[in-house]
Amino acid sequence: MQHFKHTIYSTILLLTTFTACKKEDNKPSADTNAKATLSVQFDNIAGDKNLQLNTGTYTNAAGEPFKVSLLQYYISNIQVKNSQGTTYTVQQDSSYFLVSEADAASQFVKVKVPEGDYSMLTFILGVDSLRSTMDISKRVGVLNPAGGMDGMYWGWNSGYIFFKMEGAAAAAPLDPSGQHKFRYHIGGFGGYNAPTLNNIKTITVDLSAGGIAKVRQGREANIHLMVDILKMFNGVKNISIAANPTVMFSDFSTNISANYLQMFHHDHTEN
Repeated sequence: MQHFKHTIYSTILLLTTFTACKKEDNKPSADTNAKATLSVQFDNIAGDKNLQLNTGTYTNAAGEPFKVSLLQYYISNIQVKNSQGTTYTVQQDSSYFLVSEADAASQFVKVKVPEGDYSMLTFILGVDSLRSTMDISKRVGVLNPAGGMDGMYWGWNSGYIFFKMEGAAAAAPLDPSGQHKFRYHIGGFGGYNAPTLNNIKTITVDLSAGGIAKVRQGREANIHLMVDILKMFNGVKNISIAANPTVMFSDFSTNISANYLQMFHHDHTEN
C-alpha cells in the first residue's frame, strides 16, 4: 500500500514538474539580449491557386489569361513590433533578401530578433535609397551588381529592380523572338536620376488575427505570408497586358508598385 501511494505521489510530482517546465519554456528568456531566429515565408500564389512557373494559367481582371515564367522581388529593412509597442529593427546589413519563385529556399527569409511575442511585421519591398547609393563595398550578397543578384540591377541606370515578373500571354504583342511576352521590371527610389519616381513600398502586416510570432531560442517561429501576384494586375489601377505588355523605368510603373503593395496577406504563424 505504501509502495502504491509512493508511486502515485511520484507520478503527480513528475507531471507537475513537466507542466511547470512547459509553461516556463513558453516564456521569453530572462536575458534581454537573447536573440532567436524568426522566419518569414513568402508563399507566392495567384488568387486561389498556387503559383506554378511556366505551367499554371491565370486570368487577370482584364480577362487576359497569362503564364508566369519568372518572379523575383527584394525584401529589406525588416522590423517587428511586440504587444507592448516596442519595435525592433533588424540590423540593416543582415536585412536584404531576394525572393525567387524558382528557388524554394529563398522564400524563407530568416533573421535574428530578441525573444518575444510579436504582433506586427514591417518590411520594404525594394532596396532603400541609402543602400542603393552606398559604395559598392557595402552592397554585397544579393545586392552585389557584379553577381549574385540574378539580373536585378540596371547597369545603365545604376539602380536595383525591386520587382520583376515575366511571362507569356496571348494578349501581348509578338516580340522579336516571335513570342507573346510581357515583362514588368519595377524600380526607382526617387534619387537623382528620377526624383519623382519612387517605387519603394513599405508593407506592414498585422499578425494578430492569424497568430502572433512567439520567438524563442531553441525553436523557429515562422510567419507564413501569402503573396498574391494577381493583386499586381488587379488593384488601385487594373493593369492590362495588351495595353502595357512591357513596363520598366517609366511613370506608369508607379501604378504597378501601388498594386503590389496589396499582394501580402498573413495566413498563419507556426510557433
